[in-house]
Amino acid sequence: MEVVEKMHSREELSTLRHSASHIMAQAVQELFPGTKLAIGPSIDDGFYYDFERSGGSAFTVEDFGKIEQRMREIVNENTVFVRTEIGKPEAIKMFAELGEKYKVELIDGIPDATVSMYTQGKFTDLCRGPHMNTTGEIKYFKLLSVAGAYWRGDEKREQLQRIYATAFFTKQELEDYLKLLEEAKLRDHRKLGRDLDLFGIYEEAGPGLIFWHPKGALIRKTIEDFWREEHLKNGYDILFTPHIAKIDLWQISGHWDFYRENMYSPMEIDKQDYEIKPMNCPFHILVYKSALRSYRELPFRWCELGTVYRYERSGVLHGLMRVRGFTQDDAHIFCRLDQIEDEVVNALNFVVYILKTFGFENYEVYISTRPPNSVGSTENWSRAENALKTALEKIGLTYQIDPGAGVFYGPKIDIKIKDCLNRTWQCSTIQVDFNLPERFNVTYRNNEGKDETVIMIHRALMGSLERFFGVLIEHYAGAFPVWLSPVQVLIATITDKQDEYAKQVCDVLKSNGIRAKLDLRNEKIGLKIREAELQKVPFTIVLGKREVENKVLSVRQHKKGDLGSMDLSSFTAQVTELIKTKK
Repeated sequence: MEVVEKMHSREELSTLRHSASHIMAQAVQELFPGTKLAIGPSIDDGFYYDFERSGGSAFTVEDFGKIEQRMREIVNENTVFVRTEIGKPEAIKMFAELGEKYKVELIDGIPDATVSMYTQGKFTDLCRGPHMNTTGEIKYFKLLSVAGAYWRGDEKREQLQRIYATAFFTKQELEDYLKLLEEAKLRDHRKLGRDLDLFGIYEEAGPGLIFWHPKGALIRKTIEDFWREEHLKNGYDILFTPHIAKIDLWQISGHWDFYRENMYSPMEIDKQDYEIKPMNCPFHILVYKSALRSYRELPFRWCELGTVYRYERSGVLHGLMRVRGFTQDDAHIFCRLDQIEDEVVNALNFVVYILKTFGFENYEVYISTRPPNSVGSTENWSRAENALKTALEKIGLTYQIDPGAGVFYGPKIDIKIKDCLNRTWQCSTIQVDFNLPERFNVTYRNNEGKDETVIMIHRALMGSLERFFGVLIEHYAGAFPVWLSPVQVLIATITDKQDEYAKQVCDVLKSNGIRAKLDLRNEKIGLKIREAELQKVPFTIVLGKREVENKVLSVRQHKKGDLGSMDLSSFTAQVTELIKTKK
């Protein structure tokens, strides 16, 4: 009889992992007496628990073995998870007597008269649940890493230690995930960024600020050139706007009231307070308002590679993925309400084309609908949400509804790309905005000669260039397709007698728009080839006595090895075609 494994939902996985976090907390407290508990939620790929260890000692990966062993013992005890509810005063008294100050603070912030707890054996933790029935159901888990974490994410509060782990329903799922983690380590953009000399982050300048090295900057230029060319083809105009503006602008936009903690402190210029921009939107609005606009002119599609700065806590900074200064591939479409659907269709087709060009053909699509606290009329929200749905259906994109997850100013479409490891990354977004046009009184003259509020659509194809570049590095493991590679062809000589021919070949390649480099060092050819492989150069040309005499090239391709001999014109045509077709 064929055995069919049950597929588990996200909710079931979350329940399993949250139950595992309680088992881990029990094991830690038993092995390290005096350890205080903070929070232990499930997350996308596993779970974690935040601890304050007695005496300020630190957990290390060397502790993981004995923690996992005790967890297995708790699993084998097959203890029932028992849920109870008690009054808040009783719960506060109970956890205060245990010295669990973080639990007391959590309980104090719960508005209900009672709180729920879960007990397995002699261990009890504050928790809403749900949990598995018994500890025996949690068999396949693994502790992964330990990191620092501030209590409630506040740098002014206590620093805790966070142990990350994961759990699955089957042994095979766990093994597959651990293999995926190993592959992800090999593709880590931070390591590859150093190895390939693509970018750097320097403490002298400050964390979260990216320095693009020559090779990384060349890839960025290639991306930007492609981005601008395609926007011009798709009916967009390009803008350049300043990096700072008077604080008044951010007060009108609402950023100063709602986003201040992510903005850098004001600077005084000519007795006026100025802010570094966290977003480009208000600047594009000022350009729109510089003239009277007619309904006949709409839509306006304006785009900008605008660099913005946002304060992120040091604990969440992560290479290129989470930074403090980044460049958005930003665009704003000013249109009428009846134009939303067509503009969203155009934007979606543009997104799909751009993502496919960069090698991403699998993604998840979400429509986020109206949240409880929102601006704009019910009628406009309904029309906008329907327009987003219709647009997705027109181009045949399957989507999911994320109810109530829209931003307060309008519904949105989020597209999460999947890389070669099937990991999802949030990059592309299309957002309808009812808020900023009203705040700035952004209007157009309608066909009756009256002013009518414009609809604004925010649109990003790649998100931030820094983050997208990080995703590209990991997706391709640093072995970029030819059109993106900073060095497309390396020409390596066996002896200095081939140097003159190598220079002639290099000049021809460069004159055809191919990024070629020479390696004329007095080193063995084997070393030169190995280094070219490590630098993931798509093609390496090896020139020796035979190649010079016959005026041919001995060509090697990254990971594929020797391609044999070919003449210069054939090779040039082959590489040129790969660049032209974005391969």
